[in-house]
Amino acid sequence: MKAIGYLQPQAIENNDSLIDIELETPTPIGRDLLIKVQAVSVNPVDTKVRANSAPESGYKILGWDAVGEVIAVGEHTELFNIGDKVWYAGDITRPGSNTEYQLVDERIVGKKPTSLSNTEAAAMPLTAITAWELLFDRLDFVAQTETAKVQNTASEKRILIIGAAGGVGSILTQLATRLTDAFVIGTASRQQSQDWVKKLGADHVINHHQPLLPQLNDVGIDDVTHVISLTHTDQYFDQLVEVLTPQGKLALIDDPRDGLDIMKLKMKSISLHWEFMYTRSMYQTSDMIKQHELLNSIAKLIDEGRIQTTLGDHYGTINAENLKRAHAHIESNQTIGKVVLEGF
Repeated sequence: MKAIGYLQPQAIENNDSLIDIELETPTPIGRDLLIKVQAVSVNPVDTKVRANSAPESGYKILGWDAVGEVIAVGEHTELFNIGDKVWYAGDITRPGSNTEYQLVDERIVGKKPTSLSNTEAAAMPLTAITAWELLFDRLDFVAQTETAKVQNTASEKRILIIGAAGGVGSILTQLATRLTDAFVIGTASRQQSQDWVKKLGADHVINHHQPLLPQLNDVGIDDVTHVISLTHTDQYFDQLVEVLTPQGKLALIDDPRDGLDIMKLKMKSISLHWEFMYTRSMYQTSDMIKQHELLNSIAKLIDEGRIQTTLGDHYGTINAENLKRAHAHIESNQTIGKVVLEGF
């Protein structure tokens, strides 16, 4: 089978940073599905692993977002049948989706939304899982069956999303505005990205390249109850502590380069919440099947027209050349929505 991988971590501009290879097609056992991959997207985690993580043996295959078709199942599977169309983000401890055929545990796989194309759907699993877990597992919001939106700044809950135009931010903004009663403020620095965040439903958009609190004050907001920081948390940390209300909640997903002085949270009793969507699959947690369930819930929301795809750019077929271009784009920090590739 065709696949794209690498032998050693290096900068994306190097010729062999990603290469086309041929591998044996695997066989599913236990609760694994064998999925014929039809479309993938590229996430920041792909670029970070490529640049820093050496293969334990042989080639390392990246890719943690995919849409495909189940073509074989292990002997203990319960949730899917051959021929099912599925979407998933995979398991960071196993070979990724940049390959024609991939093994994935059925408990982290969902049914693909019927209303989306393969590329539209491939843009969403990793970011949707991350956003859902941030809101409903880490920050304990309760998903509303019908939107319970409060259209004013007097809402008891006020969420500030740092980096709302990116992949996770694009789905998080939608989930927060449609499934919670919070007032949602997103940050974006360029006019194009600000327009995108407004289109996704944010109540207000501010520029994270400018001081945050004065911009909030300008629209009558003195503080926020929740901050979800998706990028450069170390750069904004002091400002995030400043804008959070006493006993507020700070959640993040990135890897602050210089660390965080969490003692700055103490005086306000601010709680800190990490989200890492691979935790459940990495540790085979007892609630691992929740990722199957939430992917199905999001598919239903999409097919009902309540959530839209976060597809940004289509980079063509799945091969080393196109994936290298996609990695370079991700590393530029200029993406809006998600970068997707389709077919081998």
